[in-house]
Amino acid sequence: MNLHTVYLRNDCILPGSLDPLRAPIGRNWTRVEELLAAVFDTLIRQTGWHFMWIQESSARRGIGRIRQNAINRALDHALNGIAGRFNAAELDSVEVSRHFGLFVAKVTVQARQIQQQISLECPNDI
Repeated sequence: MNLHTVYLRNDCILPGSLDPLRAPIGRNWTRVEELLAAVFDTLIRQTGWHFMWIQESSARRGIGRIRQNAINRALDHALNGIAGRFNAAELDSVEVSRHFGLFVAKVTVQARQIQQQISLECPNDI
């Protein structure tokens, strides 16, 4: 797991020419493999689409006996904390500590939006 990894909701629509390798993460998300956010942003913009950084983040904690389990749980919770109107997220930070023999991870992801239009459209129910 690298900082600036990109995660896409399962229903995220990408430009037709862009089809990155993905790995499932939880029930609703996939991880973009081998492309960090800066490279992914460039690829999206080359198609005429936009990869917008949204000033909304989701930070959650996870606990596990194994370090990676704690991180995975925190990541799953953090991704599920991203508002449903946003179709992507970027891994911003991972902090891990150990307490009483358990690992405690705090993961922060930033909301992102991939779309063809230049302006962010908000649904009527917001």
